[in-house]
Amino acid sequence: MPEWVAVILLGIIEGVTEFLPVSSTGHLLLAQRWLPQQSDLFTIVIQTGAVVAVLPLFKDRLRSVLTFSPEGRDYAAKVGVAFFITAVLGLLVDKAGFELPEEVLPVALALLVGGVLFLAIERVVAGRVAAGRTLRDDVTWGIAVAVGLAQIAAAVFPGTSRSGSTILVMLLLGLTRVAATEFTFLVGIPTIMAAGGYKVLKAVKNGGAAGEDWGMVALGFVVSAIVSFVVVKWLLRYVQQNTFTLFGWYRIVLGLALLGLMALG
Repeated sequence: MPEWVAVILLGIIEGVTEFLPVSSTGHLLLAQRWLPQQSDLFTIVIQTGAVVAVLPLFKDRLRSVLTFSPEGRDYAAKVGVAFFITAVLGLLVDKAGFELPEEVLPVALALLVGGVLFLAIERVVAGRVAAGRTLRDDVTWGIAVAVGLAQIAAAVFPGTSRSGSTILVMLLLGLTRVAATEFTFLVGIPTIMAAGGYKVLKAVKNGGAAGEDWGMVALGFVVSAIVSFVVVKWLLRYVQQNTFTLFGWYRIVLGLALLGLMALG
């Protein structure tokens, strides 16, 4: 297979899965069984492409932040708190070297557990609605702190999915699906870009950028960005009328598929 075809396919996979609560790590791990394996630097850069692409989809929210409206300042502060918690704890985790390897078994188990949790929490949400309880649209300080902690769990346990873990926490804490989806995406922008920049600097410092085909990296970046924009735009509309149950079942199926591949060697 030509390298450019493999790069396009990996860019598509990253663009589709980075913000969907299905674990981009699990999908890239599966894809690399058939596609030429790329460097860690390549993966980091195409993740950044997926993040940059979603900025235009939140222009109203970003405008309120940039114009320093009271609502915008409050929202930005909560995004900042979640990011700060993730950044500080993430550095501590990185220094301690505490992270499970990106291997099939832990990723498959994380996918399965996350899928079951999505089904269970959606049942809890449905019960609250049936009981006449109103779900909230505003992100509280407690929710912001919980999101920061949930992002660390996703970093430590590959396959958990950053967006998946944060959305689960926010649904459990009573936030609407639309508000939870928007907040997890906006927190993800500084989180992923900062983590990506940190890892790129480490890779360059350790000589990991030597021999990198930057043309292929740029191709993956562009493909990932375009696909991510389309997928996130679709998801923002999807959650207005639908639950996350579909993603729960999908995670369970993918987790079982990975376990099956592992059993087959």
